[in-house]
Amino acid sequence: MRIFKLLIMSALITTTGVAAAAGGQGRVAIKPDARIERQVKKILSRMTLEEKVGQMAEIGIDMLGNSTSGVADDKAFVLNGEALEALASKFKFGSVLNAPGKALPAEQWNSIIEKINEVSMKHTGLPTLYGIDAIHGATYTHRSPLFPQEINAAASFNREMVRRMAELTAYEVRASNIPWTYSPTMDLGRKASWPRVWESFGEDAYLSAEMARQMVLGYQGDDPNHIDARHIASCPKHFMAYGMTNSGQDRTPAYVSLSELREKHFAPFKAAIEAGALSVMVNSASVNGIPTHADRELLTGWLKEGLGWDGVIVTDWADIVNLYTREKIAVDYKDAIRQSINAGVDMSMIPYDVNFCPLLVELVKEGKVSQERIDDAAARIIRMKLRLGLIDTPNTYVKDYPEFQGETIRRACYEAACESITLLKNEDSLLPLTTDRKILVAGPNADLMRPLCGGWSYSWQGDIVDKVLPDGVTILDAMRSRGGDNIVYAAGVEYDPAGKYYDEKNIDIEAAVRAAADVDCIVLCLGENSYCETPGNLTEMAISPNQRALAEALAATGKPVVLVLNEGRARIIEPFADRMQAVLHTYLPGTEGGKAIADIIYGEVNPSGKLPYTYPKYSNSMTTYDHKVSESVGTMEGAYDYNAVVAAQWAFGYGLSYTTFEYSDLRIESGRDFKAGDEIRIGITVKNTGSRTGKESVLLFINDDVASVVPDARRLRDFCKIELAPGESRRVVFTLPAERLAMVGRDARWYLEQGTYTVQCGSLVEKLNCTEDAALGDNI
Repeated sequence: MRIFKLLIMSALITTTGVAAAAGGQGRVAIKPDARIERQVKKILSRMTLEEKVGQMAEIGIDMLGNSTSGVADDKAFVLNGEALEALASKFKFGSVLNAPGKALPAEQWNSIIEKINEVSMKHTGLPTLYGIDAIHGATYTHRSPLFPQEINAAASFNREMVRRMAELTAYEVRASNIPWTYSPTMDLGRKASWPRVWESFGEDAYLSAEMARQMVLGYQGDDPNHIDARHIASCPKHFMAYGMTNSGQDRTPAYVSLSELREKHFAPFKAAIEAGALSVMVNSASVNGIPTHADRELLTGWLKEGLGWDGVIVTDWADIVNLYTREKIAVDYKDAIRQSINAGVDMSMIPYDVNFCPLLVELVKEGKVSQERIDDAAARIIRMKLRLGLIDTPNTYVKDYPEFQGETIRRACYEAACESITLLKNEDSLLPLTTDRKILVAGPNADLMRPLCGGWSYSWQGDIVDKVLPDGVTILDAMRSRGGDNIVYAAGVEYDPAGKYYDEKNIDIEAAVRAAADVDCIVLCLGENSYCETPGNLTEMAISPNQRALAEALAATGKPVVLVLNEGRARIIEPFADRMQAVLHTYLPGTEGGKAIADIIYGEVNPSGKLPYTYPKYSNSMTTYDHKVSESVGTMEGAYDYNAVVAAQWAFGYGLSYTTFEYSDLRIESGRDFKAGDEIRIGITVKNTGSRTGKESVLLFINDDVASVVPDARRLRDFCKIELAPGESRRVVFTLPAERLAMVGRDARWYLEQGTYTVQCGSLVEKLNCTEDAALGDNI
């Protein structure tokens, strides 16, 4: 029985930013530090309008020297002192971003940013806030070890490991004198074709929220008011629903109901903010027809006021001017600035058009942007610099970081790859292989570092990884180091490094077939080359025709095939998947990924990853695990067959091991009945019934059986990862607040509804019963 009445849509349309924030009254995301607030007020009081506006301007490093972009370009970046002096003197910019096309040595980063800070403090009394896309390690520091990408982190289902990844990334980045990273990516990877799926934590909001919390804590530490020299500021991005584009292409519009925005897309950002995130980056595109950079309800209402958050909202690349040039909601650049600053943007990633500063000053003097709004934005930026300790210690130096690029981070990169790689198929226990078997290694991903690392790896597109790491260990290298002369190599298909990410060359499938004649087994490495953002757009989800032809030809030899998938998003392999005896999904496992893959193939490591998204089977059969129950209609009786059951290749949360696990004794230990405010305890026993030690991610799903809006088919509500020796059992008890079972209604507010809920863990099912309805407000 449901006592809540659905609100009429007109009430939604009239919701203002203030009304949306009402549920956040009294809420404080980061407890203010009195000393810091006094300093903010003091610094702000002596600043001119021009200086305050300057703090809101973030310029690109290319404005300060020569660009070093391009694969064949080995020239060093040279800082132009005259340009730096002129820009700092005239515009008094408060922030700088990006790398000059490619990664620089830490020592060079140290000297460049030190000089920028010196000139900045000369003209403003404040150091700059330098930001970079360090999303899986120190991505723009030359030869820095790179972790697996975020999609791998999600596949690990290991909170502690993800926090450690962020901690070590922070250490490496701060050694480079960079205090700010544009990470983590909080967009949900629910559109399989979207080119930034690999930057996300997958399709589930709860998993993304949990991993976001760990990454923010790893980057920043436990005290967001006092971030030490071993940590950096985080910047969750791209607020919000950026990945929900209707087209599946990058930077294109999304249309998402307000209830889904609140429940699925806002929730990960809320978790990151509550963990202490100091900044947030905005969605480049539009949601429900409103470009997010001009959406006051979302930026000020939901984020700042709704969560009581005093951090910094920064634009994405040149996205204020895009309100005029692309989105067509502003009459000119000045009007675009007016709309975005009034919506709640604090800092503009210009990055080259310094007209932002004089135009914003004009708007203030004309009364179109209030002085209070400028003071608020400048205060937020100054506060962030104080929290980072930059006022007292503007620079950090690699000489003070003895573990920089050392064995600690390399080992952590390897372990993260091992924990995330996912075994999807293992027919007749083909894996692990023994080193005495003769093996053909084939495919375009076998002998390259670039696809192992993906985008944001020493360059934007990740296209210079093999040049930066000529001694990097590819899958083929790692296989040879274990199998020696028993390893035979014939690519069959290769990527064209001079072309786009999908271009291929040297197609010689017959050579690979001939090489297979004298081997016992084939390890076939397929997938995608690296790409990032819009250049990674695609129109066909199926794996390339050449790679499909190679797979089918090698399967036809009759030799068992181990398919190693190395891809940023799930490319469709249905035409030949049944003819692969084993399938190992590696996602983008980073610089140590080749070693991890070989160690899993040869059984030195037991795989334990699980899919953080639904792996699609057909291009016109896309879904997520938490689809609405009505999406799987089934066969109806009578004249019409409405069979709408969506097929998937593999389900969210699926993953095999070289051992086996048995689940038993699922119990609601706190009692079947509950209400808002209660604590729910659910226990289950997990036993390793196989012959070797293994790790198992235990996933707890709870869904509403009947609701006032169509409920999700399944909802992940908790998870943990455990390690068990052969024969060992462990009782896992999940403790969660009743509010975690709430859903969002049509009015974009949370409700816990009376009635039964299905609890599932493994194949076991139990029931919970909520005894009374509760309205929980905007945020829980």
